[in-house]
Amino acid sequence: MPLTSPAPARPAPAPARSAGHAIVESLALHGVRRVFAVPGESYLDVLDGLHGSGITTVVCRHEGGAAYMAEAHGKFTGEPGVALVTRGPGAANAYVAVHAAWQDATPLVLFVGLVPSGHRDREAFQDFDPRAWFGTQVKRVLVLDQPDRASEIVAEAFFAARSGRPGPVVVGLPEDVITRPAAAPLHPVLPVTDGGVAPAELAELASLFRAAKRPLILAGGPRWTPAAAARLTAFAERHAIPVAQDWRASDRVPFDSPSYIGQLGYGRPDSLADRVEAADLLLCVGGVLTDVPSDGYTLRQTARPGATTVVASVDASLRGRGGELTRHILAAPETFTEALAGLDLTGHADWSGWTAEGRAEQAAHSSFPAGARTGEGLPPTARGTAHMTTVTAELTARLPRDAVYTFGAGNHCIWAQRYLPTRVYPSQLSMRNGSMGYSVPAALAASLESPDRLVVAVAGDGEFLMNGQEIATAVQYGAAFLVIVMDNRQYGTIRDHQERHYPGRVSGTQLDNPDFAAYARAFGAHGETVTSDADAAGAVERALKAVRQDRRPAIVHVVVDQAITLP
Repeated sequence: MPLTSPAPARPAPAPARSAGHAIVESLALHGVRRVFAVPGESYLDVLDGLHGSGITTVVCRHEGGAAYMAEAHGKFTGEPGVALVTRGPGAANAYVAVHAAWQDATPLVLFVGLVPSGHRDREAFQDFDPRAWFGTQVKRVLVLDQPDRASEIVAEAFFAARSGRPGPVVVGLPEDVITRPAAAPLHPVLPVTDGGVAPAELAELASLFRAAKRPLILAGGPRWTPAAAARLTAFAERHAIPVAQDWRASDRVPFDSPSYIGQLGYGRPDSLADRVEAADLLLCVGGVLTDVPSDGYTLRQTARPGATTVVASVDASLRGRGGELTRHILAAPETFTEALAGLDLTGHADWSGWTAEGRAEQAAHSSFPAGARTGEGLPPTARGTAHMTTVTAELTARLPRDAVYTFGAGNHCIWAQRYLPTRVYPSQLSMRNGSMGYSVPAALAASLESPDRLVVAVAGDGEFLMNGQEIATAVQYGAAFLVIVMDNRQYGTIRDHQERHYPGRVSGTQLDNPDFAAYARAFGAHGETVTSDADAAGAVERALKAVRQDRRPAIVHVVVDQAITLP
């Protein structure tokens, strides 16, 4: 018999990637460069997929800090921030940022490891129902039950987080499912629409402007871009139209624009509220007049003859809206400002006087008192304390044009809102849901995303210690930013409410604090203490040097008088 050669052996088929690895590959496909995580045994296969993936895993010290970082990333970039936490306690700790993202319309995707699918609903260790926990505060809750759908679920989560009015999405990852093979190809990125402006809508808007004697633009809400902010600014300045900005969203129009007349919400001057009421045309771009900018649904709530309100936003549900509404244009700021740029307003009234008055009021409100940098002319303070106004003035004198500011909630925020100049978009990261503990995680996220920009966090003593441990994370990952800690040894906002309702009966609001400068140094950061106005300039200068030149986080601990609660 003739000799024949044996058939060549066929190579063994490559094992299919696991569902956990498919999730990581899908994150990369969606442009994710970093995730914020507290590790857990429930999602080990995803952690394994991140190994060598090119995606940086920022290992945080608390799930609340990790999820806040992801939320801040979403605000800062417009793309979903990604956090990974484990089941039960980990998910509970992350909930605070989910609520913030829901109320602030921030794109966020929270991956939560779950118990093995066979243990579900049996009161297994750390078991919980993600749909029951998160269902009322997220756009979607997705649970991966079929490994081949891993990439599809990532695409669905990112689409839901980004589309319409952005918000948080929770993805549950059962521990056993993510280890199984996922043979399906990666699901492509799902496109998100920016809406559009119909010719008839544009013509009606032009007609409303031409008829107006006192128009006013309110800028706020989600889905902004630097280009959209620049176009709105150019339109307002070209026609001398005043622009107010939503609470803690004061970076859509530059702080020193001749059209900028102030930020609504807590800390605003009464003159700004009066102008909102007096406007015969209010154009809300990006958002709506919600409870805080409307002073608890009291400003501009009743329809008046000759007064019109137009909303241009991509949220078809108009969630949070209060008061009268004439027309809703379903368009995101990017699309709407493109249309606005070509709007012909020939024949409109002269609005320059109306705008200049509002601008003068805002300039007076945001200007430091004479002598602020030395403390001269300011109310006297107790021995061993300094003025927060003096420290803020010294800081402001040294800020670059593109500085980024972060702050959480509390009276200390008023100094940041009132005095720190937002000149480019994005440059302000804060919480419109009044959540505390945000300042440091947000500063860390912004510093990692834009290491060439100076990032400044303004925190109260109570607010800082809710997530101050993330200074350790900042040092570990080279995030360099400045933190100003206002130490009045109390929960100041609640104390103010307490004094109004129960005067002289201080209860549950007082604090004993550590040495925050020593706290900074313990983590490897730079620390300064300010106990008099004379300390302010040197402390700020040295702290900025540590951030800019040494690339280290820095904390300036400002001891202030309890009696001075607001600027």
